[in-house]
Amino acid sequence: MTVTLTEQMTQLARQAKVASRELAKLTTREKNDCLSAMADALEKNAAAIKEANALDMDAAAKSGLATAMLDRLKLDDKRIAAMAKGLREVAALPDPVGKTLDERVRPNGLKLQKISTPIGVVVIIYESRPNVTADAASLCFKSGNATILRGGKEAMHSNQIIAQTMIEAGKKTLAKFPEHAIQVVPVADREAIPILLSLTQYIDLCMPRGGEGLIRAVTECSKVPVIKHYKGVCHVFVDAEADLKMAENIAMNAKVQRPAVCNAMETLLVDKKVAEKFLPQIGQKLGEKKVELRCDATALAELSKLNGQLRLKPAAEQDWFTEYNDYILNVRVVDGVKQAIDHINYYGSAHSDSIVTKNEARAKQFLNEVDSATVYWNASTRFTDGGEFGMGAEIGISTDKIGARGPMGLDELTSYKWIGIGDGQVRT
Repeated sequence: MTVTLTEQMTQLARQAKVASRELAKLTTREKNDCLSAMADALEKNAAAIKEANALDMDAAAKSGLATAMLDRLKLDDKRIAAMAKGLREVAALPDPVGKTLDERVRPNGLKLQKISTPIGVVVIIYESRPNVTADAASLCFKSGNATILRGGKEAMHSNQIIAQTMIEAGKKTLAKFPEHAIQVVPVADREAIPILLSLTQYIDLCMPRGGEGLIRAVTECSKVPVIKHYKGVCHVFVDAEADLKMAENIAMNAKVQRPAVCNAMETLLVDKKVAEKFLPQIGQKLGEKKVELRCDATALAELSKLNGQLRLKPAAEQDWFTEYNDYILNVRVVDGVKQAIDHINYYGSAHSDSIVTKNEARAKQFLNEVDSATVYWNASTRFTDGGEFGMGAEIGISTDKIGARGPMGLDELTSYKWIGIGDGQVRT
């Protein structure tokens, strides 16, 4: 008998719900033992993982996948070792479940405790990078959540073998290991996603990771809550009282260290009081890295003095809203910190923004008034990352205001419940 896609997705979701109940019963020691065994298994199974990945790489190359995407898809010994290391790091982190978040005793003697709990069933939708399979599964497992993983079709073989390796290791380590705690959607059909995300009786949360198009498509079709960030239009503001050498180092790091990531700078804002001095200085450095600069009129006039060495264009209105993920940078000269804040709050994506200044009052104004998930004073936007924040592996970054915000680690994968302990109290 042919199984329909709806039946297949419903089965996955139902199995995950059952597994989530069993996961919630595991002790910290049991979860950590499983994660350590999974890490060992990934390393021991490296040859088979690379073999499966080679099938994906071959198919992706034949389909014309871009070189950068092929690089993200590739698994070698170093990347497999990094996945295993990530699992061991998650095992070493404190268990986020069962923490007492609040405690109080009411006048009638009723004791109340607010205790952290798993969310339940989490769907992760992502593109290309098969290492996300291990990262996401390990974080969800440690936080007591069953996870359903939907990677890109280009990584189907890689994702399946990584998940299977982890499941088999868990089953060998723990007799009561819930085998459906980690599941990979076994079909490439895009229709699987809206079906899966309509099953509100089983699925508690969805987290898409990838480009803006993917995230918007998932958010628009989902009937379950979605935690996401659409894009990273990040800013660095060089204040009138900035240490200009520091500003140069921060701006260069924020733009060119890895331009294709969501926490890379897309717009450089410079106070008009230091523009004449700083723009040629930073322009020279950016020019050496072949960065195209899209400028407002003031910045364009200043940078044009560098004898045609730079790739310069006037900025269009849409440019200020754009996440390039490339060697392209917007440059604008502003009149003070308030104009910088107004620009960021209007054009930005509420991801990561930084001020470079020696002036504490202006820095505090910026930190208080910029409405972003992460704001920095004298530091690069590139630090917005779970690993850099000491969270271990990262499940994603959220720019939402309800629930998690910023880099998401183990604590962000929990909810809570209230426990009331009485001795016969009734409400009058």
